[in-house]
Amino acid sequence: MRQQQRDLGLLVQFMRDLSERQSQLFFVVNSFLVGYRPAELQPLVDDDVAEAAAAQAATLETSARGVIYEHRPASLPAERLMRALKPLLEEAGGKGRTAFDRDAAVVLRRIEEAARGARAGDEANRRAFLDLIARVLRKTDGDHNEPIAAPADGPRLIVP
Repeated sequence: MRQQQRDLGLLVQFMRDLSERQSQLFFVVNSFLVGYRPAELQPLVDDDVAEAAAAQAATLETSARGVIYEHRPASLPAERLMRALKPLLEEAGGKGRTAFDRDAAVVLRRIEEAARGARAGDEANRRAFLDLIARVLRKTDGDHNEPIAAPADGPRLIVP
């Protein structure tokens, strides 16, 4: 119970000052991260999430200024995660790309901050952030080991 309260407190802290649209995107991206499985046997760690989110946010921020340049993360797992995340963001953006890109950049920066912050709070655990979102974004029907799958008509979150 304490772990759950701590997790929700951290998640609320990470979501501070986000608009409703940004909060929804925050949960969409984090749900994607919970279900993401690298193709290779190399596990994903918080540093990879932070690098991928930072690179994608920088790409979106640069694009908003009218310059087309794709920033690259330093590690190969982060690069693969960024490539996997890109279609999700493109689909979620729809036709309103400019405003969505700004919101997505804010959300990705927040995810970068959250991944680094969770890691700083538990330096021994290289997956502190990923473990946190896996605990929070789980099925409520008794199966606590499988992540929530987004419904076909869009993501929904019910917080008790």
